[in-house]
This record gives sequence, structure tokens and C-alpha cells, in this order.
Amino acid sequence: MRRLVVELPPSLAAQWSRRVAAFALVVVAMTILLSRLDRLETAASLAVLGGGMLLAGVAIALAVVAFGVVWADGRPGSGRAFAGLVIALLLLAYPALLSVQALRLPRINDVTTDLSDPPAFSRSRRALELRSGRVPPDPGAAARAAQLQAYPGVEPVVLELQPLEVFQLVQKAAQQRGWQVIETASPGGRTGIGRLEAIDRSLLMRFPDDVTVRIRPVASGARVDVRSASRFGSHDLGANARRVEAFMTRLQELAEERR
Repeated sequence: MRRLVVELPPSLAAQWSRRVAAFALVVVAMTILLSRLDRLETAASLAVLGGGMLLAGVAIALAVVAFGVVWADGRPGSGRAFAGLVIALLLLAYPALLSVQALRLPRINDVTTDLSDPPAFSRSRRALELRSGRVPPDPGAAARAAQLQAYPGVEPVVLELQPLEVFQLVQKAAQQRGWQVIETASPGGRTGIGRLEAIDRSLLMRFPDDVTVRIRPVASGARVDVRSASRFGSHDLGANARRVEAFMTRLQELAEERR
């Protein structure tokens, strides 16, 4: 007597979990590529990335449903569900890390080494054009207090060198950090203050942030103040503080090499 063996079809949830996760991966990868090539505006990039993350969440939900079906009915498809789950989790890992940082760090997007007198951003035609007409407003009292508590290492640097020498080192440090320098003014004139205006970009998506450096003569040499402001979003996730500290560290290293 023959036994009738009925092969159950694979779980639809498992199939769609892998498909949706793969599509989310393509969406995220293409968004990053187009953003890095400056073919997609920042606001649009963030919106599409959000859509990709939402798709990854859907893929996880489908994988969970698929595992339940496989367990209950014995249908094939666990491998596909597992693949969809892994891809989706990998896509969501970095945003999850950023979310943890957002909870740990203050909600500010403008960091300066001089809280009482932040360096002003240039309002020249070229600077405004390259910043899309944006002039970052000075941080308020609450933002300054939050910065002081969260980033005590963001401080000015005083170098025992002539202001013009310091200005040259500032230019060199900015170049080595990969900044796009858009405007400079050497120390001198009535105030003796020099400055450098630049644009730096985030590592992954190449989003633009605005930076200004001020060189002010003092009795022992020259004081350097830096201000870094995010162009988008109200939370910089610590990026501006890291930028300022890295620049100041490199500047001090260059000053030591000069001696």
C-alpha cells in the first residue's frame, strides 16, 4: 500500500521576508551611493533611508510570522526567513547604534570652543551661496550649558606662535582633515583677527556641515577658536564635538612639529 506524501508549499511569509529585506538593502545602498555622489539632496536621502529602514522592519515582522508557520505546520522556508531576518537586522544595526547615542548625548547641533563669544560665520556672497543661504544661529543658553556638560574637552587652543604662522597651520590642518575651504582671511587689519570658513562632510553619507575657525592675537601668541554646526537635524549625535576635537589635536601636532 502506497503512502501519499503531501509536500507543503514554502511559507509565503518566509519568501516575502527575504524579498523585502533584499529590496530594503538595495534601497539603502543606492541612497548612500547617490548621496555620496551628490546626486540626491540631503532631505530626500533621509526620507528614502527612512523608507528603507521601514522595509527592514517589515522584513523582520514577516520573518517572525514565517518562523511561527514553519514551527506550527512544518512548512519549508526557515532558511529564507532567516536570511531575511539577518539582512534586516544588519540594516537596522547602525541606526540602532545612532539611537543609543541620541539618548546618551544632548540634543544640540552646534558646538563651539568659545561659549561666551562664538565665532561668527561669514555672510559673504560666496559663503552664503555654498551654504545654500544658511547662517547658523548662535546657540542659546540651554544649548551652551548642555555642550559644557557633555563635551568639556571642546576648548580653545593657544599657540605660542605668531598669528600668521598659526593661520598657516590652521589652513594646513583643515586641508589634512579633508575640509572644503571656501573662504580665508589672514590675521591683520584693525582687529588683527584671522579666520577660515569651510565645509566638512559626514563619513558615510557625505552630508555637509559648516565650520568656521577664528585666529585671535593674544599676548603669548594666538588663540584659535572653532565652531562646527550641522546643516540638517536638531541632533548631531556628537559629530561636531568630535570634529572640533580632532581638528584641535591635529593643529597642536602641527605646532609641535614647527618648533
